[in-house]
Amino acid sequence: MARICELTGKRPMKGSIIWRSGKPKKQGGIGTHITAITKRRFFPNLQRVKALLPSGEVRYIRVSAAAIKKGLVTKAPKRNWTKPEAVKA
Repeated sequence: MARICELTGKRPMKGSIIWRSGKPKKQGGIGTHITAITKRRFFPNLQRVKALLPSGEVRYIRVSAAAIKKGLVTKAPKRNWTKPEAVKA
């Protein structure tokens, strides 16, 4: 399943991990140097939420936390269904 927000379209971004060695000049060293750069991915903070869609349908969608905070998601109403009484013989 793709890691994409269904409302905002947020998706993983490319980036890199930068490895440094040495002591900073502020701390009395001769300065830091980059020794390696490794590729990595930044993933959006996706949450699985039961939402009420504009069509009136209730289903689970994968939405970013930012979309939930903005109020783009309409939470589904609580079910008030009760189990029917068992038929006694």
